Amino acid sequence: VGTMESTGRPGAGVTGQLSEAESELLHGLVDYLRQKRPELRQEWASRITDARLLRVMSAEEVFSEVTAVYDNYVNALETGSIEALRAYARDLSERIVRRGVETDEVLGVVLLLRDVLARALFLRHQGDQALLGRVLDVYEPAANRIAVTVGVSFVEERERMIREQQAAIRERAEMLHRLSTFLADASLALD
Repeated sequence: VGTMESTGRPGAGVTGQLSEAESELLHGLVDYLRQKRPELRQEWASRITDARLLRVMSAEEVFSEVTAVYDNYVNALETGSIEALRAYARDLSERIVRRGVETDEVLGVVLLLRDVLARALFLRHQGDQALLGRVLDVYEPAANRIAVTVGVSFVEERERMIREQQAAIRERAEMLHRLSTFLADASLALD
Protein backbone atom coordinates (compact mmCIF):
# COMPACT_ATOMS: atom_id res chain seq x y z
CA VAL A 1 0.00 0.00 0.00
CA GLY A 2 1.99 3.04 1.18
CA THR A 3 1.34 5.18 -1.90
CA MET A 4 -0.67 8.23 -2.70
CA GLU A 5 -2.76 6.15 -5.10
CA SER A 6 -4.34 4.13 -2.32
CA THR A 7 -4.47 6.77 0.39
CA GLY A 8 -4.48 10.11 -1.33
CA ARG A 9 -1.42 11.12 0.70
CA PRO A 10 2.17 11.05 -0.47
CA GLY A 11 4.15 8.36 1.30
CA ALA A 12 1.26 7.55 3.60
CA GLY A 13 1.35 4.22 5.32
CA VAL A 14 -1.40 1.63 5.67
CA THR A 15 -3.32 3.88 8.05
CA GLY A 16 -3.51 6.63 5.41
CA GLN A 17 -1.50 9.03 7.56
CA LEU A 18 2.04 10.26 7.17
CA SER A 19 4.38 9.37 9.97
CA GLU A 20 5.72 12.32 11.93
CA ALA A 21 9.09 11.93 10.17
CA GLU A 22 7.45 11.76 6.72
CA SER A 23 5.30 14.77 7.52
CA GLU A 24 8.36 16.74 8.59
CA LEU A 25 10.23 15.73 5.43
CA LEU A 26 7.26 16.71 3.28
CA HIS A 27 6.93 20.08 5.02
CA GLY A 28 10.63 20.78 4.46
CA LEU A 29 10.36 19.65 0.83
CA VAL A 30 7.40 21.94 0.14
CA ASP A 31 9.08 24.89 1.87
CA TYR A 32 12.21 24.35 -0.21
CA LEU A 33 10.25 24.14 -3.47
CA ARG A 34 8.40 27.35 -2.61
CA GLN A 35 11.65 29.10 -1.70
CA LYS A 36 13.28 27.99 -4.97
CA ARG A 37 10.15 28.70 -7.04
CA PRO A 38 11.62 31.47 -9.24
CA GLU A 39 14.74 29.51 -10.23
CA LEU A 40 12.99 26.15 -10.64
CA ARG A 41 10.13 27.65 -12.61
CA GLN A 42 12.56 29.40 -14.95
CA GLU A 43 14.60 26.20 -15.38
CA TRP A 44 11.42 24.27 -16.16
CA ALA A 45 10.27 26.85 -18.71
CA SER A 46 13.70 26.74 -20.38
CA ARG A 47 13.63 22.95 -20.55
CA ILE A 48 10.14 23.07 -22.10
CA THR A 49 11.46 25.43 -24.78
CA ASP A 50 14.62 23.36 -25.32
CA ALA A 51 12.50 20.21 -25.73
CA ARG A 52 10.34 22.08 -28.27
CA LEU A 53 7.17 21.44 -26.30
CA LEU A 54 4.10 23.71 -26.32
CA ARG A 55 5.31 25.42 -29.51
CA VAL A 56 1.74 26.56 -30.27
CA MET A 57 1.96 28.86 -27.24
CA SER A 58 3.90 32.10 -26.90
CA ALA A 59 6.76 32.32 -24.39
CA GLU A 60 4.56 34.49 -22.15
CA GLU A 61 1.73 31.96 -22.27
CA VAL A 62 4.12 29.11 -21.47
CA PHE A 63 5.54 31.02 -18.50
CA SER A 64 2.05 31.84 -17.23
CA GLU A 65 1.01 28.19 -17.42
CA VAL A 66 4.32 27.08 -15.88
CA THR A 67 3.63 29.36 -12.93
CA ALA A 68 0.11 28.03 -12.40
CA VAL A 69 1.11 24.39 -12.84
CA TYR A 70 4.09 24.78 -10.50
CA ASP A 71 1.96 26.29 -7.75
CA ASN A 72 -0.77 23.67 -8.17
CA TYR A 73 1.86 20.90 -8.20
CA VAL A 74 3.49 22.09 -4.96
CA ASN A 75 0.08 22.48 -3.31
CA ALA A 76 -0.81 18.93 -4.33
CA LEU A 77 2.48 17.70 -2.86
CA GLU A 78 1.76 19.55 0.38
CA THR A 79 -1.85 18.52 0.87
CA GLY A 80 -1.86 15.14 -0.81
CA SER A 81 -5.09 16.25 -2.48
CA ILE A 82 -5.10 16.17 -6.23
CA GLU A 83 -8.63 17.52 -6.69
CA ALA A 84 -7.52 21.13 -7.25
CA LEU A 85 -4.77 19.93 -9.57
CA ARG A 86 -7.25 17.72 -11.45
CA ALA A 87 -9.62 20.69 -11.91
CA TYR A 88 -6.75 22.89 -13.10
CA ALA A 89 -5.55 20.14 -15.46
CA ARG A 90 -9.03 19.86 -17.00
CA ASP A 91 -9.20 23.64 -17.44
CA LEU A 92 -5.70 23.75 -18.94
CA SER A 93 -6.53 20.84 -21.22
CA GLU A 94 -9.66 22.53 -22.47
CA ARG A 95 -7.61 25.60 -23.44
CA ILE A 96 -4.65 23.86 -25.03
CA VAL A 97 -6.31 20.92 -26.81
CA ARG A 98 -8.08 23.42 -29.08
CA ARG A 99 -4.70 24.90 -29.97
CA GLY A 100 -3.27 21.59 -31.12
CA VAL A 101 -1.18 20.58 -28.12
CA GLU A 102 -0.69 16.82 -28.19
CA THR A 103 -0.82 14.32 -25.33
CA ASP A 104 2.91 13.56 -25.56
CA GLU A 105 3.68 17.27 -25.10
CA VAL A 106 1.58 17.51 -21.94
CA LEU A 107 3.13 14.37 -20.50
CA GLY A 108 6.57 15.67 -21.46
CA VAL A 109 5.93 18.96 -19.68
CA VAL A 110 4.74 17.27 -16.49
CA LEU A 111 7.63 14.80 -16.51
CA LEU A 112 10.08 17.67 -17.03
CA LEU A 113 8.69 19.37 -13.91
CA ARG A 114 9.01 16.15 -11.94
CA ASP A 115 12.62 15.84 -13.12
CA VAL A 116 13.52 19.50 -12.47
CA LEU A 117 12.24 19.20 -8.90
CA ALA A 118 13.95 15.83 -8.35
CA ARG A 119 17.27 17.28 -9.56
CA ALA A 120 16.87 20.18 -7.15
CA LEU A 121 16.34 17.70 -4.33
CA PHE A 122 19.41 15.73 -5.40
CA LEU A 123 21.51 18.90 -5.35
CA ARG A 124 20.13 19.98 -1.99
CA HIS A 125 20.76 16.64 -0.28
CA GLN A 126 23.78 15.34 -2.19
CA GLY A 127 25.90 15.32 0.96
CA ASP A 128 23.46 13.12 2.90
CA GLN A 129 22.44 10.06 0.91
CA ALA A 130 20.25 8.66 3.71
CA LEU A 131 18.25 11.90 3.95
CA LEU A 132 18.04 12.10 0.16
CA GLY A 133 16.58 8.60 0.09
CA ARG A 134 13.93 9.49 2.68
CA VAL A 135 13.03 12.73 0.87
CA LEU A 136 12.69 10.87 -2.43
CA ASP A 137 10.54 8.21 -0.72
CA VAL A 138 8.10 11.00 0.16
CA TYR A 139 8.45 12.90 -3.14
CA GLU A 140 8.40 10.18 -5.81
CA PRO A 141 5.01 8.53 -5.13
CA ALA A 142 3.32 11.92 -4.95
CA ALA A 143 5.09 13.24 -8.05
CA ASN A 144 4.19 10.13 -10.03
CA ARG A 145 0.56 10.33 -8.93
CA ILE A 146 0.42 13.99 -9.96
CA ALA A 147 1.90 13.18 -13.39
CA VAL A 148 -0.68 10.44 -13.93
CA THR A 149 -3.52 12.71 -12.80
CA VAL A 150 -2.56 15.51 -15.18
CA GLY A 151 -2.04 13.06 -18.05
CA VAL A 152 -5.37 11.33 -17.50
CA SER A 153 -7.20 14.66 -17.19
CA PHE A 154 -5.69 15.81 -20.48
CA VAL A 155 -6.62 12.57 -22.29
CA GLU A 156 -10.17 12.69 -20.89
CA GLU A 157 -10.61 16.29 -22.02
CA ARG A 158 -9.15 15.51 -25.44
CA GLU A 159 -11.53 12.55 -25.88
CA ARG A 160 -14.50 14.68 -24.76
CA MET A 161 -13.63 17.33 -27.34
CA ILE A 162 -13.22 14.71 -30.07
CA ARG A 163 -16.67 13.28 -29.23
CA GLU A 164 -18.15 16.78 -29.41
CA GLN A 165 -16.48 17.41 -32.77
CA GLN A 166 -17.72 14.08 -34.13
CA ALA A 167 -21.28 14.87 -32.98
CA ALA A 168 -21.08 18.28 -34.67
CA ILE A 169 -19.83 16.66 -37.89
CA ARG A 170 -22.70 14.14 -37.83
CA GLU A 171 -25.19 16.94 -37.22
CA ARG A 172 -23.82 18.95 -40.15
CA ALA A 173 -23.84 15.87 -42.40
CA GLU A 174 -27.49 15.21 -41.52
CA MET A 175 -28.37 18.83 -42.19
CA LEU A 176 -26.57 18.73 -45.56
CA HIS A 177 -28.38 15.49 -46.44
CA ARG A 178 -31.77 17.08 -45.60
CA LEU A 179 -30.87 20.18 -47.62
CA SER A 180 -29.71 18.06 -50.54
CA THR A 181 -32.96 16.04 -50.43
CA PHE A 182 -35.00 19.24 -50.24
CA LEU A 183 -33.15 20.75 -53.21
CA ALA A 184 -33.57 17.54 -55.24
CA ASP A 185 -37.30 17.48 -54.47
CA ALA A 186 -37.61 21.17 -55.28
CA SER A 187 -35.75 20.65 -58.55
CA LEU A 188 -38.11 17.82 -59.52
CA ALA A 189 -41.12 19.92 -58.61
CA LEU A 190 -39.89 22.76 -60.80
CA ASP A 191 -39.34 20.42 -63.73
